[in-house]
Parts: sequence; structure tokens; C-alpha cells
Amino acid sequence: MCFLCVWVSQGQSNGNSFNTENQSLWRDFTYDMGNVFQGVGYAYSRPIYWQQDDFYKLGATTAVTLGLYSIDDQSRRYFVEHKENVPNLILDYGWYAGSPQNNYGATGAVYLTGLFTRNEKLRRTGVLLLSSATATGFLQQLTKSVTGRARPQTNLGKNHFKPFGGSAGYRSFPSGHAVLTFTNAHVIAKQFDSWWIKGPIYAIGVTPGLTRIYEEQHWASDVFLSWVLSYFVVESIDKYLDKKYDQKYNSDSKDNLTSLNFTFSGNRLGVVYSF
Repeated sequence: MCFLCVWVSQGQSNGNSFNTENQSLWRDFTYDMGNVFQGVGYAYSRPIYWQQDDFYKLGATTAVTLGLYSIDDQSRRYFVEHKENVPNLILDYGWYAGSPQNNYGATGAVYLTGLFTRNEKLRRTGVLLLSSATATGFLQQLTKSVTGRARPQTNLGKNHFKPFGGSAGYRSFPSGHAVLTFTNAHVIAKQFDSWWIKGPIYAIGVTPGLTRIYEEQHWASDVFLSWVLSYFVVESIDKYLDKKYDQKYNSDSKDNLTSLNFTFSGNRLGVVYSF
């Protein structure tokens, strides 16, 4: 009888522990998902609070984008002429890596691993990945529809736009593949201090955008602006999450002081990445 009571007591204790664990996981999950969507809203609201330096960055980004736009035809020819030198494996990687379903599958796996292992740093990384991908993904989809820029493969030229064109041939600007893959690359690279690690991560992150130019799906100006968009959205949401989580990878590194700045000197325009 005593044995039975002890066994029942242990079972109740284990059951209570299991329920408590589930409640804790659910609490963390709902908290994190709230931060995912609040991070999106935070990123979208940042232009309201821009200072003078931010408008300089906007102006410089616009100038570089227009510069690339002016040579889009030439850059297209260059990439097409050299496409045969690019292995099919890399071209295929560019398409698969930037597909939304593959992107969210990978970022979701990172987040769930952090959630179930109770690793706050990894959870935060997953939240940053999901929030940044959602913010940049929605923004690029909206921009594609509004601008309706013709893809290079349509042979309509770089100046052909059909706002709200609807068809796939008018969804060149910006590049969804470049946005999602560089967003992931920047988030992951921020978790490390060593540039021996960061460098390959960024190289992997820019590859899909470049392959889309080779495939005549996007112009060079589309891809460049996609990368810049990803960079600033990630930086914005990362700052927001600093208020929501106590722990993060690489928290004491100079990487947290990274910045993308533009410099002007005479008739030259420069981009400075400080780290």
C-alpha cells in the first residue's frame, strides 16, 4: 500500500513537472512570436525617427542604385556572357536558398531548436531571423507589385515598368531571393566575432542574388538595393530585440558597434563598413 502511494505520488510529481514545462514552453513561444511581429512593426516605423545621418544614407543608397541602374544593360550582358563559367550547382543553390518555403523552414528550425533546448541566445537568433525575413519579405513583395519592373529575360529593357502588372515577368524589383538570403547571412554573421567566419557566411549570402542576375531574373540594381534593404532591416530589429532579451551571441564583441556609412570626397562616393 505504501509502495502504491509512493508510486502515485511520483507520477503526480512527474505530471506536474511535465505540465509546468509545457506551460513554460508555451509562454516562451507566445512571447517570441509577439516579438517577431513587433519587430516587423518597429522596423517599418524607423523612417519616422530618422536623423540627418539617416537621410545621408538614404541619399547615398539612392545614388549608388541609380548608378547601377544606368549600367544595368551593360552588366546584364556581362553576366549573360559569363554564365557558362558558373557551375550549375551554384545556380541551383541560388534558386533553392532564396525560395520562401526553404528559407522559413531553415529559420524555423533554428528558432525551434533554441526553444526546445531552452537556449535563450539561440531563441533570440531565431526570432531575429523570422522577424527580419518577414519584414523584408513582405516589403519586397509589395514593392514588386507596385513598381512592376520587367525582368531582364523579357527583353523589354531596363526602363520598362508596368505598375501592378501582376504577371511574373513584371516582378524584377527588388529581388526576393537576394533579400531573404542576405537577411539570413547578416543575422548569422552577427553572431560571430571572427571575420574568418563572417566572410564565408556573407559570401554564401550574396551568391543567390548574383545567380539571379546570371539567370536574367533581376537587374544588378535590383540586387544591390535588396542587400541594402536587408542590412538595415536586420540592424533595426536587432536593436529592438536588445530590449526584449537578456542574452545574445557575440554580445561583448565590437560587432555590436557595426555600422554602414557612406562618405563623400570630391566627386567620389564611398561605402564604409565599420566593425
